[in-house]
Amino acid sequence: MTFRGTFEHSLDAKHRLTIPAKFRSALADGVVLAPYAELPGAPRTMAIWTPEGFDEFMADSVGGRNPGGTDVRKLKRFYFNNSADVELDNAHRVMIPTHLMEYADLDKEVTVTGSGECLEVWDRTRHKANLEQLLTEIPNLTQSLGNTP
Repeated sequence: MTFRGTFEHSLDAKHRLTIPAKFRSALADGVVLAPYAELPGAPRTMAIWTPEGFDEFMADSVGGRNPGGTDVRKLKRFYFNNSADVELDNAHRVMIPTHLMEYADLDKEVTVTGSGECLEVWDRTRHKANLEQLLTEIPNLTQSLGNTP
């Protein structure tokens, strides 16, 4: 499944997030919650993956590299140490562990965005600020990706 769209949600007192209805069947067999790291200075978010999607992401991230290499080990430690296997409860919610709440600086009001291979969970205020910044960068990004060497 390709994850698309933007959804505003509120976490409850136990840090539970209701999964948007259109994605529930794709996540019915399990969920991996993980930090989502981008370039330095980019906002931190939490990702919601299918177990297969997370495994593919990790394989793509470290595939073909020396598994004993320092950078590969660091990357694997970061993702595997900080991810969590969870299940949807009867109300289609996932409980976000405290360490991921802190990593992504999540509070009660969040925005869930489709990012293709996964969902991202953002602090709502940071999502709005990031979107405004991204809107100013889109023309240059589009142009740079359209040019071939």
